[in-house]
Amino acid sequence: MNEVRIDKWMWATRIFKTRTIAAEACKKGRIMINGVTIKPSRMIKVGEVIQVRKPPITFSFKVLDLTERRMGAKLVPGYLENVTTPDQYEILEMNRISGFVDRARGLGRPTKKDRRELEQFTDPGISDDGFDFEFDFEGPDDEE
Repeated sequence: MNEVRIDKWMWATRIFKTRTIAAEACKKGRIMINGVTIKPSRMIKVGEVIQVRKPPITFSFKVLDLTERRMGAKLVPGYLENVTTPDQYEILEMNRISGFVDRARGLGRPTKKDRRELEQFTDPGISDDGFDFEFDFEGPDDEE
């Protein structure tokens, strides 16, 4: 076996949970080889680098071996090598830190008070009246 469909390979190596999801990612233009979007039927070879865009970052995998059969997670490192650049992981970490403040499980939706506190925490520069600057109502003509 010297060529395999990319959707089968990504499903077999556990990049995607189902082959259908892998094929949809190809159709949506989220899978690239050498900067070119590809179809799910594209045959891949050993040594190619596949870029998988899962927002907010793009993962890169080098094909080490080919397979059409799904395998256990412990066997995956023999079939692909993660060559994603460290700056992509920094983007992911920054997104985690800045985006969402963890809530304890089971508390449900935040109340209006919780939302206001969260907004004040994330944007501390804005005062309660909504303005972050002072108005000078006296113009040059207003002398008393």
